[in-house]
Amino acid sequence: MAALAWSAPQIWTTLGSSRVAAAGIRFGCAAITWGGNDPQAIDDIADLGFGGIQLRDSAVRRWGEKPDELKALLAERKLTLVALSSGSVTLDPAKLDSNLALHVSNARFLRQVGGLYLQVTDERPAGREPSAEDFRRVGWALSELGRRTADIGVTLALHPHMGALSQSPSEIRRVMDASDSRLVRLELDVAHYAQGGGDPAEAIRAYAGRLLFLHIKDVESPVPGRGPESYRFVELGRGRVDLPAVFQALKTVGFDGWAVVELDEVPDGARTPKESADISKQYLRGLGLIGF
Repeated sequence: MAALAWSAPQIWTTLGSSRVAAAGIRFGCAAITWGGNDPQAIDDIADLGFGGIQLRDSAVRRWGEKPDELKALLAERKLTLVALSSGSVTLDPAKLDSNLALHVSNARFLRQVGGLYLQVTDERPAGREPSAEDFRRVGWALSELGRRTADIGVTLALHPHMGALSQSPSEIRRVMDASDSRLVRLELDVAHYAQGGGDPAEAIRAYAGRLLFLHIKDVESPVPGRGPESYRFVELGRGRVDLPAVFQALKTVGFDGWAVVELDEVPDGARTPKESADISKQYLRGLGLIGF
């Protein structure tokens, strides 16, 4: 992770009573908000000044047979491909071989275009509570996938997610404990972790040794008029995630890597994805964490 250290001068900000350094954190932005229009996402994210981008399987469909084209485009726009979202690792033994092969293929594509990390989620069983065998099986599958991606030079990260096996803090712990810490790292989405009942700052401290990169995200919960269990993801500073505490925790553990701003979709249809990303950028700028 030391290779990712930001060479710019330290930027300090006051968060509550604490001064927090942004040095060591590189900020990227995820293309998911653009709904598969990856060329537009690349242009907009670069125009906003972010140094990195996260892409999804739509990029594999578009550039899978021409990875050099994507590599050149990212270089032209001065963007690092921080991660590729590769989908879920299956619980179904009959589908596991083909599922792992798909993720490995995506990792090869990622490597060809100069990207860093492969992100996966895990699969929650339908219609029943997860069993001890589910956690054992997913832990094994993640470790095996991590071994295969490491062989081609790509680090694997698990993205705990609402609706996944690793949904609550206790479930995340069980999956992480069941997988090989040398092969499976953590991609912490601070909004999913909060919505799952956890404290993201506490998770950063607890998993400091396995934390690979983050999704910097906010969540509104409950959504007015939608019931007590409802939630939706919103621009930074417009939800309930204690983002200053997140950055304080990153400073405390000496995190040195990528923080990817993510928003699944624009919550207000009157705005464009770029406008929503700019709201989040301005929030980070207001905290003194970015200088662009």
